[in-house]
Amino acid sequence: MATFLTRLSKISKTQGSIILANDYDYSTQNLERKTIANIKNLYPFLCGIKLNFHLLLPLSSKQILRINDVAHSYGLQTIADIKLNDIGNTNKITSEHLWAMGFDAIIANPIMGVDSLKNLTKSAHSYDKGIITLCHMSAPEAKLSYDMQVKIDTKMQLYQLFLDWALLAKVDGIVVGATFPNIIKYCSQKAKKKLKIFSPGIGTQGGNPDEVISSGSDFLIVGRTILNSKNPSKTAEDLQLSSLRK
Repeated sequence: MATFLTRLSKISKTQGSIILANDYDYSTQNLERKTIANIKNLYPFLCGIKLNFHLLLPLSSKQILRINDVAHSYGLQTIADIKLNDIGNTNKITSEHLWAMGFDAIIANPIMGVDSLKNLTKSAHSYDKGIITLCHMSAPEAKLSYDMQVKIDTKMQLYQLFLDWALLAKVDGIVVGATFPNIIKYCSQKAKKKLKIFSPGIGTQGGNPDEVISSGSDFLIVGRTILNSKNPSKTAEDLQLSSLRK
C-alpha cells in the first residue's frame, strides 16, 4: 500500500489541494447523511476531507467507517482532526482505533514531546498512515500561545520549536494557519520540502488562498467558506483552480 503522502499527492495533482473541513456545529442534524452528501457533491474539487472532534463524537464507529469508505470510493484521503496528545500507550491505542475506522491521517499536538511524537509517527507509518502536527493555528488568539517564547537550549517561539520537533519526528505535515502567511513562509523555507504544510483559515477567518499558496502552503483546509456558501460547488471549484495554479 502506498503511503499517506503518496496517496494525497497523487490525487492533488489532478484535483488540486483543497481539503474540506466538514465541521458542523452541534445543532446540525443527520451528520452522516450530510457528510456523505458533501463528499458526493464536492469530490471533483477536493483531495481530502477532515473530520473534527465535534463531528466524530455524535457518530458511531460504523457511521464513521461508512463515511471514510465513501470518501475512499471517490479517491479522497480522510483526516481525523482530534489534536491527539497523550502518553504513548494512549496515543497508540487511539490511533489504531482511528485506523480501524478508515482514517488515513491524524492531526496531533506536538506538546506531547518529541520522543512520543517519534513513536506515534513510526507507528502510523507502519500502517501506511500519516501524522500531521500543529505548528501555528489560524485563530487570532493563537498568537498568545504559539508565538510564546520558550527556551530549551536556545530561546525561540513555540511554533519554531514545534517545527523542529516535526522535522525530527519525520511527521508527514504541519498545520500552519492561513492567517499567518509570514509564518508559513518561515516554515516552508526551513522545512525545505521535508514535510507538507496544511493551512486552515481560508476565507471566513481571513486567509487569502493565493497569498497562502505563494507563501509555501501545500494544502488548504477549508470549511465554513464552502459549507456556508450559497453555491458550495462553485466556491470549491474556484478554490481548486487557485490551488492548481501554484
